[in-house]
Amino acid sequence: MFTGIVEELGEVTAVENLGDASRFSLRGPVVTEDAKHGDSIAVNGVCLTVVDFGDGQFTADVMDETLKRSSLGALTVGSRVNLERPMALGGRLGGHLVQGHVDGTGTIVDRKPSENWEIVKISLPAELSRYVVEKGSITVDGVSLTVVDAGDDYFTISLIPTTLALTTLGIKQAGDPVNLEVDVLAKYVERLLGADSSTRGNAQ
Repeated sequence: MFTGIVEELGEVTAVENLGDASRFSLRGPVVTEDAKHGDSIAVNGVCLTVVDFGDGQFTADVMDETLKRSSLGALTVGSRVNLERPMALGGRLGGHLVQGHVDGTGTIVDRKPSENWEIVKISLPAELSRYVVEKGSITVDGVSLTVVDAGDDYFTISLIPTTLALTTLGIKQAGDPVNLEVDVLAKYVERLLGADSSTRGNAQ
């Protein structure tokens, strides 16, 4: 479980094509300072398993399913990535509950800089729009953010200078893909309400 508070701006140092998978090597001295084999690290919001580490870097194998569902397949050597270690039990929950299980991808549509912040518009897949609400939470490339405006096929977020400086959202441009993870609590509520409705119908 993650919080969507990015710890480090890392970098892809190698990409190996394994046919039905890929092996990524990434530089991240902060997130690897206490890393162990089998640990989880979120890369642009995708939960990956550490298979090797050392000298401030770690390696992770990415399955074909993950490459299809996320934007990780577009990463190349030199790409900057958002990195976060899992939340420690007993620690502060700075963002919101994030699983690192990407629900889909969107595309940056537009950026409108202001004096102290920047408004970013992102396309939203139709199947995810019901989970995104104004003032609700969403994870974009692993960054926990508050939705400013929610439309049927888009949403907007407001980025403060710290987010622009310390995450990849400060360097991504219109047309770039981003990983999206909606609030898991919304999905659970939908499922439970559906099950409850089904149960009531069977009882009549």
